[in-house]
Amino acid sequence: MASAAEPQRRPLDPSELGTKEYWDAVYDRELRNHENDADDEGNVWFSESNAEDAVVRQLNKLEEAGLLHRDGASGGDSQLNNGTETATHCARSQPSRFLDLGTGNGHMLFQLREEDDDGNVWSGEMIGVDYSDASVQLARGIATQKYGNDIELSASLRFYCWDLLASPPGDWLGVGFDVVLDKGTFDAISLMDHEGASRHPCETYLHKVTPLLKPGGFLFITSCNWTKGELLDWLAPEDGELAFCDEAKYPTFTFGGRTGQSIVTVVLQRRRK
Repeated sequence: MASAAEPQRRPLDPSELGTKEYWDAVYDRELRNHENDADDEGNVWFSESNAEDAVVRQLNKLEEAGLLHRDGASGGDSQLNNGTETATHCARSQPSRFLDLGTGNGHMLFQLREEDDDGNVWSGEMIGVDYSDASVQLARGIATQKYGNDIELSASLRFYCWDLLASPPGDWLGVGFDVVLDKGTFDAISLMDHEGASRHPCETYLHKVTPLLKPGGFLFITSCNWTKGELLDWLAPEDGELAFCDEAKYPTFTFGGRTGQSIVTVVLQRRRK
């Protein structure tokens, strides 16, 4: 349970969920299942908490504030209610670019491509990366099944095998991303074996993920291992480049006299120079 109390961060004990071997086995199995049954697209992480819907609501909130764009649009001065940052858009803006870390079967990005009740979609370039090759094969196969006849859409939604902690980004990085999505990847990194390492994997994560964001860009972290306070302690220190912007709302429950929620989604923003 992610308690409402916010203790100091503490390293988690290593687990098989923090190993590449575990996730390779998971996605090898899901890839085989999909090849045998095209309707079987694999697991959607945190679906029991409707995490993807919560992320979409937060994205819509940023779009309504003029800080992100579904498609090319012009706008004026605007800011979030909490006053985190004011955005000025004098000229027509490009659609926001998305990077999905630990993309798995790509479902988060596919959901962003689906029309909402008003017929709107997030139309910008979307890149999904994962260090499991089987995951990338699965996501590419589902994308081909969904969008194979739409050349333009297929070109703007791509998947690559990439190890965030071990390798530099590819040419797909470009000028950086307006939004980086992480639904469980930081959790898995938190469970890596770090004995003898000069830097905790969570600290390496912060070092690696920040340059992926454009100045003013947003990092969405969804976690079942950490509270909001612990995530901010790891990723948004007072003198750091990332600052707290907002958080998603989930149902709370009380157990053993403590009130909390099963997962948290925190939105961080990279400070502008």
